[in-house]
Amino acid sequence: MSEIASFYQLKEEVLSRYKESFPYFTGNWKSFSSQDITNLIEDIYSKTKSTVSEKWIYTHLKPEHNEKLPRKNMLDILCQYTNGKNWDEYIYYHLDTVNIEEKSTENEIEIVDAKNKKKRFIQIVSVIVVFFVGIIAYFFLRNEQPIKTKLEFNNGYTNDKVYTDEVKVYKVDDSTQSNLISTQPKIEVTEPIRVIVKSPLYKTKNIALMPGDTLKKIELYPNDYAMILNAFMKSDIKDWKTRKEQLGKILSDDVEVLVMLKNNLGIEYLNKEEFTQKIVVPTASLKKMKIIELKSDVEQKVSFLRIATE
Repeated sequence: MSEIASFYQLKEEVLSRYKESFPYFTGNWKSFSSQDITNLIEDIYSKTKSTVSEKWIYTHLKPEHNEKLPRKNMLDILCQYTNGKNWDEYIYYHLDTVNIEEKSTENEIEIVDAKNKKKRFIQIVSVIVVFFVGIIAYFFLRNEQPIKTKLEFNNGYTNDKVYTDEVKVYKVDDSTQSNLISTQPKIEVTEPIRVIVKSPLYKTKNIALMPGDTLKKIELYPNDYAMILNAFMKSDIKDWKTRKEQLGKILSDDVEVLVMLKNNLGIEYLNKEEFTQKIVVPTASLKKMKIIELKSDVEQKVSFLRIATE
């Protein structure tokens, strides 16, 4: 059996491990949603202290067919998530199992016994090695490894969790320039810094982060007009006249709307009237739209929108 076939088997084991943490999910990789991906990223981190990106999951786990293996360090993380040690160990025992099944019953018993003895020996040696490596790492590397700060975002009014895929964190330097430093729930803070938290659905917030903080809870307050627009796109409201009147109040007369089309087909430009006509009537395609950038004018009306389509 090839290594790529073993990777397919590992993907199924990752999916089974995910269902243990989220038993209400009954689908497969094809039906894996963006929220499931967020849940998986957090679950992998909680169990392995390692991170995988949303893009990596889309590239390697969701496809039904994989032309080549991912990097070995990522395969090691998946093996650890499924209660294994690393990819080398997984391949070793996985391929051994396949070979054993092809042999006679008499030889199979002998090989299994030998493999079990070898496995127990490797496990004992591994525990000893890990123990001593842990001691060395604790005493000699603890001052060299920066402590990561976990950012936890909550709605300031409802205290509901705001998922990390809805926010971006920018570092602000002395010249007031800002650079994107994270879209993940954990970042390294080696010195006191100021950061700006931005989201298309929440008001921008400026906070300070200090080294040594393991958890920073941040309250974000909704951008009311952005929330109204998001509700319009996701709801089944039938009263299009009322919806049109409300849009007229929250959209600037000069609003610019950019709709990013799927598969890199380009961008559709809409003015206020065109955008209003597009969202006053609920449709299946409308519900797949997502606000990724929003700007307001001096009257707090929406003056610019960037929308992605799923």
